[in-house]
Amino acid sequence: MLITQSAGKFLKRNSTIQLGNNQVDLSIPVVMGIVNITPDSFYDGGKMEDEVTMLKAVEEMVENGVSIIDVGAVSTRPGAEAVSTKVELGRLLPAVQAIHKNFPEIPISIDTFRSWVAVRVVDEIGPVIVNDVSGGILDSKMFETMAQLQVPYVLSHIQGTLKNMQDSPEYTDIIKEISTYFAEKVKKLNKLGVKDVIIDPGFGFGKNLDHNYELLNRLDAFKVFQLPVMVGLSRKSMIWKALDVTPETALNGTSVANTLALLGGADILRVHDVKEAVEAVKIFCEIKASIH
Repeated sequence: MLITQSAGKFLKRNSTIQLGNNQVDLSIPVVMGIVNITPDSFYDGGKMEDEVTMLKAVEEMVENGVSIIDVGAVSTRPGAEAVSTKVELGRLLPAVQAIHKNFPEIPISIDTFRSWVAVRVVDEIGPVIVNDVSGGILDSKMFETMAQLQVPYVLSHIQGTLKNMQDSPEYTDIIKEISTYFAEKVKKLNKLGVKDVIIDPGFGFGKNLDHNYELLNRLDAFKVFQLPVMVGLSRKSMIWKALDVTPETALNGTSVANTLALLGGADILRVHDVKEAVEAVKIFCEIKASIH
């Protein structure tokens, strides 16, 4: 099975990722829909705690053209309370099982920084994408586990830890420092035999407002890695603070930021609002198709 979206082809190196026997086509940008099974996430905490509500939300995402569902059971907002592996698995496993059962054709990503959680989920439902906001920092076994599982890995940049990352982030040259971070970690992953690596510059993870916008403005610098780039801007503080609104009213700003990210080379948009992101991708594809 080849998972695709209908639009023009803009092929590049590493334009697919392997998920078990299936391929996820990234030759044009795709949308990853966020499903937070948490009581305390910054925007949608507590909204999907029961299975019926969650599956209805996933169904709507599928109808609106989502390509990947990203399920998280631990809030990674700045200052969020830590939860145990047991609690995380207790939330996550039933959710991914239900989504896989009801939407077997949709690739699943799990938002976790724990290698054991990844092992348990793969044992239960098969290959998934592992979206690790810590870039292996919070679990020293994550990289070798990814090599053993042979599943796609989202390598995110973070400065500091989830608890202190927003206290006082500092960079001399943010692009250079993040690029060095990626170069070192991608080398380690490749050496271990991890075949599919997606890089995420980590908007909001150890970055202030100015850092985030410099990163967005220079996103195309990461094309040098010739790896898929994932961007998560959806309703984040860099948008609602700049507009002096709230996360709940930051959808228009999110769409603008997502469009700029696409122009900068983003391959995956990780979002709460799938319909609007898919529309941004379609407009982007029309622009690309008009270039001769």
